Amino acid sequence: MLAAVLQTAGYKTGLYTSPHLKDFRERIRINGEMISEQAVIDFVAKHSADFDEIKPSFFEMTVGLAFDFFAREKVDVAIIEVGLGGRLDSTNIITPLLSVITNIGWDHMNILGDTLQLIAGEKAGIIKPGVPVIIGEYQPEVAAVFIEKAKKEASRISFASELKSELGDQKSEVRGQRSELSATELLDVRVIRHLENSDLRLPTSDFRPQTSDFCLDLTGTYQVKNLKTVLLAVEELNKQGFKITEEHLHTALQKVKKLTGLHGRWEVLSRHPLTICDTGHNPEGMQEVLQNIASVSYDKLHFVIGVVNDKDISKILTMLPVNAVYYFCKPDIPRGLEAETLKQKAENFGLHGGAYPSVKGALLSAQQNASENDLVFVGGSTFVVAEVV
Repeated sequence: MLAAVLQTAGYKTGLYTSPHLKDFRERIRINGEMISEQAVIDFVAKHSADFDEIKPSFFEMTVGLAFDFFAREKVDVAIIEVGLGGRLDSTNIITPLLSVITNIGWDHMNILGDTLQLIAGEKAGIIKPGVPVIIGEYQPEVAAVFIEKAKKEASRISFASELKSELGDQKSEVRGQRSELSATELLDVRVIRHLENSDLRLPTSDFRPQTSDFCLDLTGTYQVKNLKTVLLAVEELNKQGFKITEEHLHTALQKVKKLTGLHGRWEVLSRHPLTICDTGHNPEGMQEVLQNIASVSYDKLHFVIGVVNDKDISKILTMLPVNAVYYFCKPDIPRGLEAETLKQKAENFGLHGGAYPSVKGALLSAQQNASENDLVFVGGSTFVVAEVV
């Protein structure tokens, strides 16, 4: 979202994300355009001796490629997504204009720690001395970790969620609503801000709340949280000299997918039967997915699911509806969990269905079995979604 806003405001914007879905080059974009194949080839050829000596990981090489590309192309600003954690992530060599942490969930516990506090501590590692930080969601279990780290680094901290503890006079209230899926597929969101010093505030003499209505092309209702985070980020960037207007926001948020090439977030794949995919793959992401599924009117749910073999999926399996029909599959990667193994694990939680040797085979079977008013959902892993978008 933020990259789309900056592009629309006229800034040459680099965007580094991971993982990719179809093409490695998705990870590195400028104004939505992927890095060229030749640029990747040239970088590897130029630095192959360094790679042999240093032996960086695949991710570290990719970060180096992205930073080199953005520097050579002289971007005005770059949005850099952390790969894993934060404190020890290779992206953390930068000193940013702004740090953003969305929320803390149960993910990569074998590396980041087995408590939310430990995971938050790793994420807080991207808070740099004197650099403002925005936390997307106020979570009582971990808020103190961020507050203490920000205090230590003399960094101004803001929470974007409706829990206003750390926002002071920067309060926000958001109401989101998604109507029946239509050709436009837009999520309508009303935002009420109380922003005395905001460059986005419309002129007023008594600081009455400013109401803004946004239409998002990213239609998952969890995007409401992301929107609030983006709004705070824009306010902060404007304080630092950026010129981003309400018009830029409204224009960009209606075409984030077109501007940035983002896919796999509550994305409609087909309408007959209605088929939707989402990359949510940890308990927090799956909870958001299930809330979106609950907002859709359907007769029966057909759930195509595959996962990787190095994660504890028990928390996710306890969340899934027992009245759905499941199509267990293995994503086509070495880390993919065998479909039959997933099926056996799921049966312990009352989830029943068939095992399929491929994601596409599972999806085809689900769509063939679904009636006109049924819903087919595809998810469980980014790698599953990558095979259907």
